[in-house]
Amino acid sequence: MESHTTAGGALASVRGRPGRPLLAALAALALALGLLPWSAAPSRAATLNGHDISWPQCPTSVGGFGLPMPPTSTQFVIVGLTRGLPFTENPCLASQLAWVRSNGKPAHAYTMAAFPTAAQLTTYGSRGPWSASSRAGQLSNVGYAEAAFAVASLRTVGFTPPVVWIDVEPRSAQPWPTATTAQQRENRYVVEGLMRGLRDARFAYGLYSFLSGWQSITGSWRLPGVPVWATAGRLDYPTEALDRCRQASFSGGRVYLSQWYDDVRDYDLTCDPYAFTPLPVPASTLSNSTADFNGDWNNDVLARVGATGDLRLYAGNGRGTLAPGIRIGTGWSIFNALDTPGDVNGDGPLDVLARERVTGDLWLYPGDGTGGWRSRVRVGTGWNVFDTVVGPGDFTGDQRVDLLARETATGNLWLYPGNGLGAWLPRVRVGTGWNSFDPVLGVGDVTGDGATDVLARETATGSLWLYPGNGSGGWLPRVQVGTGWQGFSALAAPGDLNGDRIPDVLARDGTGALWLYPRSPSGGWLPRTQVGWGWDVIDAIL
Repeated sequence: MESHTTAGGALASVRGRPGRPLLAALAALALALGLLPWSAAPSRAATLNGHDISWPQCPTSVGGFGLPMPPTSTQFVIVGLTRGLPFTENPCLASQLAWVRSNGKPAHAYTMAAFPTAAQLTTYGSRGPWSASSRAGQLSNVGYAEAAFAVASLRTVGFTPPVVWIDVEPRSAQPWPTATTAQQRENRYVVEGLMRGLRDARFAYGLYSFLSGWQSITGSWRLPGVPVWATAGRLDYPTEALDRCRQASFSGGRVYLSQWYDDVRDYDLTCDPYAFTPLPVPASTLSNSTADFNGDWNNDVLARVGATGDLRLYAGNGRGTLAPGIRIGTGWSIFNALDTPGDVNGDGPLDVLARERVTGDLWLYPGDGTGGWRSRVRVGTGWNVFDTVVGPGDFTGDQRVDLLARETATGNLWLYPGNGLGAWLPRVRVGTGWNSFDPVLGVGDVTGDGATDVLARETATGSLWLYPGNGSGGWLPRVQVGTGWQGFSALAAPGDLNGDRIPDVLARDGTGALWLYPRSPSGGWLPRTQVGWGWDVIDAIL
C-alpha cells in the first residue's frame, strides 16, 4: 500500500518525499507500461481482483506521483484517506472517489496509523475517551484522534465505506519506536485508539500489515477477532498473494484481502469465499481486559443476585462509574465458581467461565461481544476439587487466555494454560500454601511491565499482597500493597474502570456499599470512590 521496492530490494516508502531520480523512474515506467488492464493467474472462481489507490495517483501538481488509476476492469477499489501520515488528507480524495462512483466500483477505505510526534501527543493526548492522567491513556487518545480525522475526511466527501482498514507498517517518516517491548506496548495503544475511534463512528475495520512489520511494531500482537488485509509485498505475479489468503495471518485474524504491488500499481484480491461485502464491527480488543462484556471498549462488572440466581451486567462508562444493572442470565445459582477470564476460544469477544456446583463440570459461556451469549461449551470435568477458579488473562505470555485454580485439599495453585481455542494445555503447579488467601484475584497488569499480575488477601491478617507475574508463567517477589482489607465482604478485579488504562479493584463493605480503589501510575492507590449501594444482595462479583 503506497510502498514500492527499489531495484536492490530495499523497501522505499512513497509516503515521504522521494528524490527526483525515483520520481522520474516511476513516471517513466508508468508511461512505458501504459494503462493496460492486468490479468491474474488462474485462481478459485470466487476470487475478485481489485486495486488500492491514494495520493500517489494524484497529479504531481498537487504533490502526487502521477501514477495511473486502476484499469476500468478492476472489480473493487480501496481508497486511501491520508497523504501518507495521520492528520493529513489525500489531496485527490474527492476526485478519486468520483472516479470510483462513475465507474460503479464497490469501495472500501484505508487510513494510516503512526506513533505521535511530541506535538501531536500534546495536542491530542487529552482529546479522547481515555483519561489523560497516564501516558497509556494519552497515546490511546491520539490513536482515537487519528481515527476522528479519517472519519472527518470521509464525511467531507460523503463516503461511507463498509470497511475502513488501518494501515500499520514501518515507515521512515514519523517511524514507530520498536527497540523495546515497552515501546511495542505503547504502539498497541495507538492502534487500539484507532480501532475504537472507527467503532465509535460505526465503521467496521480491519488491519493491513505484514508479518515482520507487525512483529516489529506490536510485538506480534494477537487479535484473532479482527479482519486482516495481508500484503505479499512486491511481486510480478499474484500466486504468492493467494498464499496470504491460505496462510495464518500476521495477527491471527482471518484474512479477507491480499495485496501485492509493483512500481506502478497496488493490486488486491479477495480471499475466497469473501466477496467484498460489508463486515461486522469486531468485538472490543481492549488490552489487558477480561471484562469488556458489551463490546463498547469500557470494562464492565458482572454480578449474581443471591436470592434469584440472576446474572446482571453493570456496564462501565470508562470514567469510574457503572450503569444500572440489566439481567443477562437466569438460573446461575447452580454455579459455585464464576469468573471473566477473557477471550478463551479465540473468536474475539470476551467470555465467562462457570463451575457447576453438583457435577464439578466447567462451562465456557462465549460472549457475543454485545452483552449476550453464544451456546455454552463444557471445557472441563472434575473441577470440584478446586475452591477457587481465577481467570487472570494471559499469564504465560503467549497471548492466550489462561486459568489459575487452587486445590482445596492442598492449597496448591495450578496454572492451566489456554490453547486459544477453548481448551487447556497440561497444567503446571505455580504455587503452594495458597489456602491462606481469600480471595485470589486476576487483576491484570498492575505493575505496567506487560505481564499479568495477581492480588491475594491474606485471610488471617487482611493484608493485600501483589504477586507480580514474570510474563512466562511464574512470579516475581511479592509486594504488600494494603492492610486492613478484612473489613470487606467481597473483592473483585474488573480491570480499568476509570479510563486511565491501569487496572482497579472493587471492594464491598459490610453495609453493602461498593467502592472503587483506583491504582495510580506509580503503583499506589488513589482516593477511593463509592460506585454502588445495596450490593449486599449480590453473592458473586466478577
